[in-house]
Amino acid sequence: MAEGASAAASRAADPSGWRGRWASAVALIAAIILVALLGLVTTSKEDRDAALTLERNTYEAMQLARSVELSIARAEASMGRFVLDPEQQSGALYYQEWRLAGRQIAQLNTLLRDAEQQQRVTELRRLFAVRGQELAVAAEAARRREGMTGLGLFYRAAQSETLPQLSAQLEAIVTAGRQTLEQRVRSTEVVAEQTDRLTRWLGWLALLISALAIALSYWAYRAFTERSIAQSEAESEHERAGELEQAVEERTRELSEAYARLQAETDERAAAEEKLRQIQKMEAVGALTGGIAHDFNNMLAVVVGGLDLARRKLKRDPDDADQHLENAMEGATRAAALTRRLLAFARAEPLLPEAVEPAGLVLDMLELIDRTIGERIRVHTTTAPDEWPVWADPTGLENAVLNLCVNARDAMPDGGDLNIAVENVTLQAGEVGTLEVGDYVRIAVADTGSGIAPEHLERVFEPFFTTKPVGKGTGLGLSQIFGFARQSGGDVAIRSELGQGTEVAIYLPRARDVAERAAAPRPAQTDVSAERQDGAARILVVEDDPRVSRATVNALTELGHAPVAVASGHAALNRLAEDPDFHLMITDVVMPEMTGVELAREVAGRHPGLRVLFVTGYVGEAGSVDELAGAELLRKPFTVAQLAAAIEQALPTPPSYEAAAE
Repeated sequence: MAEGASAAASRAADPSGWRGRWASAVALIAAIILVALLGLVTTSKEDRDAALTLERNTYEAMQLARSVELSIARAEASMGRFVLDPEQQSGALYYQEWRLAGRQIAQLNTLLRDAEQQQRVTELRRLFAVRGQELAVAAEAARRREGMTGLGLFYRAAQSETLPQLSAQLEAIVTAGRQTLEQRVRSTEVVAEQTDRLTRWLGWLALLISALAIALSYWAYRAFTERSIAQSEAESEHERAGELEQAVEERTRELSEAYARLQAETDERAAAEEKLRQIQKMEAVGALTGGIAHDFNNMLAVVVGGLDLARRKLKRDPDDADQHLENAMEGATRAAALTRRLLAFARAEPLLPEAVEPAGLVLDMLELIDRTIGERIRVHTTTAPDEWPVWADPTGLENAVLNLCVNARDAMPDGGDLNIAVENVTLQAGEVGTLEVGDYVRIAVADTGSGIAPEHLERVFEPFFTTKPVGKGTGLGLSQIFGFARQSGGDVAIRSELGQGTEVAIYLPRARDVAERAAAPRPAQTDVSAERQDGAARILVVEDDPRVSRATVNALTELGHAPVAVASGHAALNRLAEDPDFHLMITDVVMPEMTGVELAREVAGRHPGLRVLFVTGYVGEAGSVDELAGAELLRKPFTVAQLAAAIEQALPTPPSYEAAAE
C-alpha cells in the first residue's frame, strides 16, 4: 500500500512524465503498424509488378507464336518459288526464314514456363523438325535442278499432315496463352485493389502519427527545461569520460605502433619472396638459354660439318657429298623446327588452323608417343564414337598432346598408366575458366604419377615455373599449351592429387562450319592484266635482306618463273605503278618503314587482282598474328619444293589451262 501510494504521488508530482511515456508507447505502436503497412504495400506493389511482367511475357509468347507461323508460311512460299525456278534467290530466302522460325521456337521455349505449354513447345519443335526434313528433300532436288522431281516432292510435302499439325499446335499455344493472360489480368486487378486499400489505411495512420508527433513536441519542450537541471550533473560525468578517453587513445597509439611494425615486417617478407621468385625466374631463363644454345650448337655442328664435308667430297665423290648435304639439310630443318616452337611459345607464330578430328590425330600419334615415353608406361586411349571436329592448327595440337605425354612420363619414373581421352562435352558459363556456353572437344591426358602439390597448381601455367628438378625442365611446356589453347579459342584445366596422379585437359571449341570452310571457294580475282604462259608467272619479290632475296630469286628462276626483286615496300609500290603486269607478289612480313601486312593493304587498294604470298620467319612487331589468319603464308626457312607448293596454292589456274581442260 505504501509503494502504491508512493507511485501515485510520483505520477501526481510529474504528470508530464507519464503522459510522455503513454504518448511514446502509442507512437511506437503506430510506427510498428506503419512499418507493417509499408511492407504490405511494398509486397503488394511487387506482386502487381510480377503479375504485369507475367502478362507481358504471355503476350510476347502469343505474338511470337504468330511470328513462328508467319515465318513458316513465308519459308514454304519461298520453297514453292524455289522449286519452280531454281535460278531465283528463293532458296536462300527459304533457308533464312526457316532458320528464323527455328530461333523463334527456341525463344518461345524460353518465354513459356508453364509445364503444359512446355509440352506443347516440345511437340512443336518435333513437328518443326519433321517438316524441315520433308521440305529438305524438295530443296535438295531443286538445288540439283531436277525440275519436276523437286516440284513433285514439294507437292507431296504440301499434302503431309505435319503442316496442319504445326498450325494446330501453334493455335493451342496461343489459345492457352490467351486463357492464361485473362487469368493474370484478373489477378492483377485484385492485387491493384488490395494495394489501393492498403494505401488508404496508410494515409489514415499517417494522420494519427502526425497528431501524436504534435503532442510529443509539446511534452519534449517541457522535458527540455528539466534536462537543463540534469546538465550540470552530466558535466561531472563528462570529465570522467574525458579521462577514460585519454586512456583509450594511449592504448590505441600503442596498438597502432605495433601494427605498423607488423606491416613493415610483412612488406619486407613480401619483398624477399618477390626477390626470390625473380631469382628463380632468372635461373629458369638461364636453363632455357643453355638448353637452346646446346640444341642450336648441335644442329649447327651437323650443318657446318655436313657442308664442309660436302665441299671436300664434291669433286672426288659426288654421291658421298650428296649424303653430307642431306645431313646438313636435316640439321637446318631441325633448327627451323626449334625456332618455330619458340615463336609459338612467344605467340609470334601465326597458327594455320584447319579441320581436325582430334581422335584420329591422337590415334595417329600413338607410335610416336610410344617411342617418346618408353616401354615402362602403358598407354590407354578412349575416344568418342561420334567425335566433333575442331578448327585448329594440327601441328600445334600435336605438340600440345606430345608435351603432355612427356610431362606424364617424367611424373612416372618407375612406369605407370597413361590415359588419353577425347570426348565431346557441353559446358555452361564459368564451368571451365572463361569459356562461354557451348559445345567443346575435351582432350585429356592423365597419369598415375606423383601428382602436384596444391600450392603449385595455380602457377603451373606460368612461364619458367616448373616442379621438376634443376636441369630436368624449363617451365615452358604447360605455358606453351596454355597459349595454344587460348589462341585457338579454348582453355586448359588441370587437376592433381599428391600420390594419385595428374590430369590436364585441353578444351577446344567445336567447329560447326568445317564443311563450309573446307568447301569455301577462294575469292575471285578480277582485273588481272597479265596472263601466264607455259606455267611461268611474273613474280614480284619484296625482301629487304639481299641474301634472302637472291636465294628466293634463284629458286623462282629454277622453277621456271620470271622474278623481279625489290628491297622495300615503297619500291614495290613504285614498280607496280610502272609495271602492273605481275601475277603474284611474294613479300616478307617484317621489313623497315613498311611491313608486309601494310604493303598488302596498299596493294589490295591499288591492284585488287594481284595475289599476295607472305614469307615470314618472325611476325614480331609487324602486327598482330591475327592479321595473317587466312592469308597465304610460307615460313622461313623453306625449300624449293615448299616454295613451289606455296606458289601453286597462291596462284589461280591460268585461263589457257582451263580452256585446254574443257
